[in-house]
Amino acid sequence: MPASVKNAIESKINAEQDAQKMEFVLQKEKQEADRKRVEAQGIADYQRIISESLTDKQLQYEQIKTMKELAASSNAKIIVMGKGSTPMILDAK
Repeated sequence: MPASVKNAIESKINAEQDAQKMEFVLQKEKQEADRKRVEAQGIADYQRIISESLTDKQLQYEQIKTMKELAASSNAKIIVMGKGSTPMILDAK
């Protein structure tokens, strides 16, 4: 078989393989985009549900619970809580 024919056949095979590879990459990217879209919709639904039922008392409870967890951790810190203000967490180091 002449070298030019052999090269032409190899080029065609390589081009077909490149095209198949690109189709696979595009399909994979579309699947990833779909996954992200589903994830974003789940997050949006979660936020909507939470925002509809969230109360100041519940937020205060969650804040206290978080402060207790921080206070119980092995890292040294100082938590300053003022009435009606956001607490400050200071590292004791």
